[in-house]
Amino acid sequence: MSYNIKVTKIKESKVSKIDFDNITMGFNFSDHMFICDYENGAWQNPRIEPLSLIPTHPAAMALHYGQAIFEGMKATKGQDGTPLLFRPDENAKRLNFSADRMGMPQFPEDLFVEALKQFTAVEKDWIPTKEGSALYLRPFMYADEPFIGMRAATSFKFIIMGSPAGPFFSKKIKLYAEKKYVRAVNGGTGEAKAAGNYAAAIRPTELAKEKGYDQVLWLDSQDFEYIQEVGTMNIFFKIDGKFITPDLSGSILAGITRMSVITLLKDKGFEVTERPIKLSEIKEASLNGTLEEAFGAGTAVGIAMIEEIGNEDFTLKLPAENPVSNMINDTLNAIKVQKEQDKFGWIVEAK
Repeated sequence: MSYNIKVTKIKESKVSKIDFDNITMGFNFSDHMFICDYENGAWQNPRIEPLSLIPTHPAAMALHYGQAIFEGMKATKGQDGTPLLFRPDENAKRLNFSADRMGMPQFPEDLFVEALKQFTAVEKDWIPTKEGSALYLRPFMYADEPFIGMRAATSFKFIIMGSPAGPFFSKKIKLYAEKKYVRAVNGGTGEAKAAGNYAAAIRPTELAKEKGYDQVLWLDSQDFEYIQEVGTMNIFFKIDGKFITPDLSGSILAGITRMSVITLLKDKGFEVTERPIKLSEIKEASLNGTLEEAFGAGTAVGIAMIEEIGNEDFTLKLPAENPVSNMINDTLNAIKVQKEQDKFGWIVEAK
């Protein structure tokens, strides 16, 4: 379907005030935003306009009942300066999966991709070119209907905004194996990218950081034995030459980077198994010397090498060398800026 997206550009850009050699995601925002309204059972009035505050009624249902979902993506530039998106169709599918779980309307997937392309083209000067940097894109949807009552909202907003970002983790990370708090349970909202999931993770993450760790290693809610995710990432282990990652059991987010890493590992000749993984299994592999690498994978962080897993009861030190993890990280980054051939058809030009 063809969409008429109205574009109103800002009079004077703020991009010249940004030091692209020293940027942290989430503190600075690009000039524009994409907005689309859901009213009377249909999405309407898609537009790109200058970034501004959005009038919100105090009874907006997202504020009271949590109907809010989002996606995370990155825009880069190719070797000729063309703005590029990485697998936006998969983000469109996942947004609608989350919307369905949260009782929210589906957003047209072709409009999702087209909006991202046009938004990124407008904001191309905000895309950093330093290695490992990108324009982080945040598509999100929330219920803006003013109503106090427990039911699905009838009006929503879908918005895209951008924030230039440098490399997320410049060093290896330490994980705190959480044995009190849980991120998600089967049948809950863990496999949806719902805002509330992240709200529930804030306090445990702050506690982990106070103990000297960088992120939480989330475990299952019953036995605190089965590994789920790492902070805002999926997790991979290399044991005796083979890779394993937790399967999508109903409480784990289906990461786009996770999906891509599995494809790349298999393409490089590695065996990858998706299955339940016990923490005790990782401890045993560490003790017998077969635990060779571990890393987190996510859009914001890319590939984050893990150096330690522990809590008050144990400490596992990971090997210093990460040859395969580094190779996968380099390959992903090279594909995203067209330094390496995109034989999987992942890159979409935004022009």
